[in-house]
Amino acid sequence: MPEVTDDTPVHLTEVDVDLDVQEILLAASQHDNAKLRTLLRNQTTLPDAANVKDSESGFTPLHSAIAACERDTESNETQNGASSEVTESNPKGLDTETLKSAVLTVKFLLQEGAIWNDLDTNNETPGCLARRIGALELYDLIVDAGVRAELLLNRLDAYEELSDGDEEEEKEEGEGEGEAATETETAPELVDASAETAASTATPANPDVSNPQYLESHLNIQNDRILDADKNGVMMEWESEIMRKSAKALLPTPGLKVLNIGHGMGIVDGFFQEQGPAAHHIIEAHEDVIAEMKRRGWDSKPGVVIHQGRWQDILPGLVAEGEQFDAIYYDTFAESYGDFREFFSEQVIGLLEQEGRWGFFNGMGADRQISYDVYQKVAEMDLFEAGFDVQWEEIAVPKLEGEWEGVRRAYWVVDDYRLPLCKFMD
Repeated sequence: MPEVTDDTPVHLTEVDVDLDVQEILLAASQHDNAKLRTLLRNQTTLPDAANVKDSESGFTPLHSAIAACERDTESNETQNGASSEVTESNPKGLDTETLKSAVLTVKFLLQEGAIWNDLDTNNETPGCLARRIGALELYDLIVDAGVRAELLLNRLDAYEELSDGDEEEEKEEGEGEGEAATETETAPELVDASAETAASTATPANPDVSNPQYLESHLNIQNDRILDADKNGVMMEWESEIMRKSAKALLPTPGLKVLNIGHGMGIVDGFFQEQGPAAHHIIEAHEDVIAEMKRRGWDSKPGVVIHQGRWQDILPGLVAEGEQFDAIYYDTFAESYGDFREFFSEQVIGLLEQEGRWGFFNGMGADRQISYDVYQKVAEMDLFEAGFDVQWEEIAVPKLEGEWEGVRRAYWVVDDYRLPLCKFMD
């Protein structure tokens, strides 16, 4: 708080609020749950007291509670000199008593509505901080809170879409009951499905880019990367080892039928070709990518069938035609998790052979470790609900510092890639 002198104009309300914030943060750092409960529940000046922030550090009560467990880096000792023990959940030997009290405080704050992924001025969430200092039990608590929050948000989004659909249906019914529409009224314009496209890379790789924006943008297609008009990375050559292992896991033997959604640079499709498929269907919609595919002769490769358009428009037709595949791969760009959940919940069941396998480029939340961990658990739960088992293979990702030169943002900062292999439940 700034120093107040005799000649400094003082706004008492602002000073009082800052004092309240510091009192909450101090109680959180001391793991004084009784005082925290009183401060949070009797608060009148701060409407969201569980998420107040320090003006300098950006610490929330969650940050403060976790930071109190950190070792004193100068003395290399626990902060209060108490006992410590190196365990799997405490790899740096933090003070065990402090960790126990922190667990109770973190649980209490989460129950009071503390936000799991709020950022401090060091660009760290409470979970990022817990992982960095080695408080992995606290990290797991934050991950679980993130899973609960994301599952709830995803369900609310689904309910909102359902509600909007009901409202439109009611509106249409109301119009039908009234005066009939005249022939002079303007009919809705039909949209060319081939103009709206889905292309390739992590889902959601860049939350700042919407799918329509991406689909309308001009792509910069190079030998080692594809960038959109805003220099967002769409796909890059460093993904090749991931794609190679994915293709071999999905097509273990020759003579199988494979469907790939999102061609991009053609990396995974190239590896699929090496596995000798009997039929190889590719859904790709971006006009620039389609033009590049034709330039490279993909439209004349034996067994290859190219479908130009969005998977949302093409897959129902393939289901209606009775097409089924031994392997399916999904790798789209600038689509939401809701789109992905719709894909495996509504479409895969009609396209995958009973003993077939399917996978996806697992880039959800890969710009932050805690987000990656949260979305792995969210995906596992939703896949289970849709009737799929999933196995994960961890693959070390090489250092990518030089890969992001000329790219707007790094869409991958996680050390290990978790390759998913999905099958129908027995």
